[in-house]
Amino acid sequence: MNLKSAIKLFLILCPFWVISQNAMDIKADFNVHNNQIKISQEITYYNTTNDTLYTVYLNDWSNSYSTKSTPLAKRFAEEFKTEFHFAKNEDRGYTVITELKQNNKDVEFDRLKDQIDVVKVNLSEPLLPNSSYTLNLNYIVQIPNDKFTRYGIATDGNYNLRYWYITPAIYNGKWQYSSNKDLDDSFVPKSDIRLEVKCPDYFYVESELNEFDFNQIDSSKVFVFRGENRINSKLVLSKQPVFRYVKTDFFSVVSNVDDEELNPLNKALITDNIAAFLSHNLGSYPHEKLLITNVDYKKSPIYGLNLLPDFIRPFPDDFQYELKILKTALHNYLENILLINPREDQWIFDGIQTYYLMKYVDEYYPNMKLAGTLSKIWGLKSFHAAQLKFNAQYPFLYMHMARGNLDQPLLLQKDSLLKFNENIANKYKAGVGLNYLNSYLQNQVVESTIKEYLATQKLKETHTEDFKALLESNSKKNLDWFFNDYLKTNKIIDYTISKAERIGDSVEVTIKNNTNAVVPISLFAMTGDLVKSKLWVDNVIDTTTIKIYDDGLTKLVLNHDQAIPEFNLRNNTKTLTKALFNRPVQFRLFKDIEDQKYNQVFLMPLVEFNNIYDGFVLGVKAYNKTVLKKALNYQISPQYGLRSQSLTGSASIVYNQYIRSDSNMFLVRYGGGFSYSSYAEDLFVLKLTPGVVFQFRDKSNLRSNKRDYLTVRYVGINRDENPNPTNINETEEPNYGVFNARYSHVDRDLINYSSWFADFQISDKFSKLALNYEYRKLTERNRQYNIRFFAGIFLNNKTSTDSDYFSFALDRPTDYLFDYNYYGRSESSGLFSQQLIIAEGGFKSQLNPAFANQWITTANGSVTIWKYIFAYGDLGFVKNKGTNAEFVYDSGIRVSLVEDYFELYFPVYSNLGWEIAESNYAERIRFIVTLDFKTLLGLFSRRWY
Repeated sequence: MNLKSAIKLFLILCPFWVISQNAMDIKADFNVHNNQIKISQEITYYNTTNDTLYTVYLNDWSNSYSTKSTPLAKRFAEEFKTEFHFAKNEDRGYTVITELKQNNKDVEFDRLKDQIDVVKVNLSEPLLPNSSYTLNLNYIVQIPNDKFTRYGIATDGNYNLRYWYITPAIYNGKWQYSSNKDLDDSFVPKSDIRLEVKCPDYFYVESELNEFDFNQIDSSKVFVFRGENRINSKLVLSKQPVFRYVKTDFFSVVSNVDDEELNPLNKALITDNIAAFLSHNLGSYPHEKLLITNVDYKKSPIYGLNLLPDFIRPFPDDFQYELKILKTALHNYLENILLINPREDQWIFDGIQTYYLMKYVDEYYPNMKLAGTLSKIWGLKSFHAAQLKFNAQYPFLYMHMARGNLDQPLLLQKDSLLKFNENIANKYKAGVGLNYLNSYLQNQVVESTIKEYLATQKLKETHTEDFKALLESNSKKNLDWFFNDYLKTNKIIDYTISKAERIGDSVEVTIKNNTNAVVPISLFAMTGDLVKSKLWVDNVIDTTTIKIYDDGLTKLVLNHDQAIPEFNLRNNTKTLTKALFNRPVQFRLFKDIEDQKYNQVFLMPLVEFNNIYDGFVLGVKAYNKTVLKKALNYQISPQYGLRSQSLTGSASIVYNQYIRSDSNMFLVRYGGGFSYSSYAEDLFVLKLTPGVVFQFRDKSNLRSNKRDYLTVRYVGINRDENPNPTNINETEEPNYGVFNARYSHVDRDLINYSSWFADFQISDKFSKLALNYEYRKLTERNRQYNIRFFAGIFLNNKTSTDSDYFSFALDRPTDYLFDYNYYGRSESSGLFSQQLIIAEGGFKSQLNPAFANQWITTANGSVTIWKYIFAYGDLGFVKNKGTNAEFVYDSGIRVSLVEDYFELYFPVYSNLGWEIAESNYAERIRFIVTLDFKTLLGLFSRRWY
């Protein structure tokens, strides 16, 4: 073909080439006084399918902030994030579309009913196969405050923007649109982007697109950016030049990640080393620069490093900076070259990112410990956790969820994952899985496949099946176990050596599979700590027996290098020499990460305040519970009360049976224990409680906050008899036993909270039934309504009429089962008599009759006056034997600093009249207080699980 013919052919094909490129031309005019962006945009999208489209969809994630009922708002509520719901209206963002045209003709459009951040457009002209549509839009974006998702307007007036303009949704035979749920998982087509930004001249503007032009117009700056085949285009407007440019031999790195105060040369060397590492392992980067923002890092930090205050620096500054840059660079690098639907195939991003994080540390910091320099400090270096390698955190944090029956499949929809799984555990399981696969296949098959996959699928729409096909073509081994059991299920891996016997010059080994995950397991033959041989054993469905050469072996160990994320590493060793235990007993001070070489017993000094009668108690707790959950847990806690000058304490043993099936039965907990403590001045109580708890949870939706419990127990109480009884908390019979069965349901949610329980108790002198229901509603106007109903009835009551010890209480239960955390349970006057526990009648004023020995029914309610100040009211009926039912009521002001944990109640008016006018009013104020650290920690951890 001559040159003339080639040019002619190029001119013929050029229009088809141009039209096949998705394109967006965006002109954004920033109004910083109102935190708004006026946008004029043209979208060209190419239909690569064989379908004719009459309707198209657009992603408008800026509008996901617009109401308190969007999918984003609902997700915040599920995770108990209060910032969004209580924010000022002007702090929330939205989009107003003023014009939408196709070929200069107005088109009909609407927002989806339950997804108002998705726009449905009815085309004026059908979109034929291998054709494109062009839409012209004019709209205004109100920028949200960045406290919700870290994207938006910051307190310093800087802008960090992502998903801020409208993008086309992908159609690949099915529309691939989704709502913003703060998961950073928008799935948009690659496009050629031209971005024109107009802003005040005191702003510096940075984008991952290439800067093409710049103009100064009066007091404004106009930046023009361009990029071809782009998936992302973040935008940062800052009042100071905060970004650092490092030009490497591969691409430029632009970053404003906290630099740990390193000198510029060190930062440049680190950045260049990371760019070389990425290019060598992942292939060439198709763009000129890689943008790494501080927001990127904070959205997905190195967990552990981000929790430590600045004055604690267990890792060298250059290592911390290097890992921060590396993790964020890996994520952004992959995100900019792989066109994957992250809501469905997020594991590919996570697996490659985590795998190469581990590889980098293995190559450049092989001796780095998980605790950094703390591993060298006397007193700390004796901890097993301090001696673990840095990369041990990845299988450990995945196993944290697996041990609690909270792990979820890697191929589960990303928006169905628990927060801990989405942020940490699934990311690490994916990376550990690739490392496991690489160890099994050997010869770096996984690494070469990853590099080939990235090269062949770069900037193309790709899925798990593409990676699977490529990996299988590069390996002769069957990999169904990985793509089925490991990716698609949450089956746990657990093997053990059930038998090992010397026969001649060999050892006959029987390996048992304790679960239904049929995956390869590695067997190490060892002499002392020296590995003599290693082999992989496949297809162990139940048990498999093999023979290995006996070269003076002393033990056999499964998964010795811990490349496999096994559920239980404590049952992997079989000693071939005579020994009392496979694993010797080890006593350690304080809780630690479990060391599979030992049977560990931990000792912890205790200083507690449980009640005013014992005062502060000193003691020690001996227990076997490690950082990771175990099935069997025991503890023995002898203590000494400084005020009572008496020996107190407790002991318990619990077996947790986690149900790993599709059933909603989540956990069965068997156990029992006893405690011995003061219940009054110089009086003690021994409580014995054997029982079983059945916990139910929706296995198909672990994000649901609904829980159900069935508790069956026996409570045996043995009390010292008080020779001089002074209050109602006494009875002629200090020793008694009660059988108790309770079914309870709770649905914890920021917007709608509900719970109820049915409780049955039977003893030799009484039987009773109680029902309790509670509901809380937080309205869009930030007003909270609380309502609680309680009803209790004696089915049989042969107790003395002179004692109300077992009666239903109107305001302060006697707590004869010793379940409540009373600090002064026997006090009838003074501060500790004013402690309030909302149970039974739930009243706040101390009214008569205070008890009911026949039946009681009450209602408690409160409503917001302003922020954390509420008006409350209670009413009910109290029925005692031989008397008519009496109507009771009270009302007042409730100050809720932390709901259910720190609250004050100020009575105003009740059956007693105007209580607020009484001279002893201070004695009528009631309070709720919780000093238990574990209970308070649950307030912060609940959003993660």
